[in-house]
Amino acid sequence: MDMFDEPQEDPTERSFSPNDRAREKSDEFRMHAELAAVFEGCRKFDARLIPGLSSDVARDIQRSMAKLEKSKSPGGPVLPSQSHPEAAGVLNAFNTLNLSTNDYHIHRRPGEVMIIRWLAGEQAATFYERLQAHFDAAIEGFREDERQAHEWKRDPSTLTYLTALDAIHVKMAERYLRNVIKEHHLFVLSTQMADEINIAYLSDHIMEVPAADIVGKVSAPPEDPTEKDLAWFYKLFSLRGVRDGVEQMCFFTFLQKTDDSFDFG
Repeated sequence: MDMFDEPQEDPTERSFSPNDRAREKSDEFRMHAELAAVFEGCRKFDARLIPGLSSDVARDIQRSMAKLEKSKSPGGPVLPSQSHPEAAGVLNAFNTLNLSTNDYHIHRRPGEVMIIRWLAGEQAATFYERLQAHFDAAIEGFREDERQAHEWKRDPSTLTYLTALDAIHVKMAERYLRNVIKEHHLFVLSTQMADEINIAYLSDHIMEVPAADIVGKVSAPPEDPTEKDLAWFYKLFSLRGVRDGVEQMCFFTFLQKTDDSFDFG
């Protein structure tokens, strides 16, 4: 079962270069590593799913994230100085609102879910450790699978592709600008989005909780779901910064059922 619905293709049949194919897989595994590190809290760190977050709080965070996203320069995740007060307010909202860190605070209505998770201090440090571990495990397993599946062909394109895979060594904390944030007291916002995310993969495999606990009983997929039942639009905002010397992170996730069976008005 895949997190995202994508066709499975033989890498030797793709039209772009072997190096491009390897970079594409690296980007894919980086995205999956972030998803796993963000959402594995219930499975790994005793995080709770806490429904009942007020619509006012959820919408305020959503509006702030959207405003911060618009303030960024094209192609860069670093927020401009004029956005720092708003970013700091979002990162510290768990203190302002007396909400727990580590847990998943959920606001939902039929066909729509907002999930907010804050991390601070050692929780943020652990997040980066897990982020790296997930990426390393994914790329290493994929390298081995690709070598076993394709090395026997011995054609130059395939060998170049396998060599490019072997050369991938991503330091995830550097990729997510952790040291830059801490040294220069910057605020950084990155996002990832998918038109269709498999809600069962997220709930069953990453979080290890029933889908109904995330999206609610009304919106949960039935016992024998179709692809349409499992498909949700998804966008994740990852905001990072430092306040009074303490690393803070806020992950805001928006999920919306992709079919038209719910009234989103």
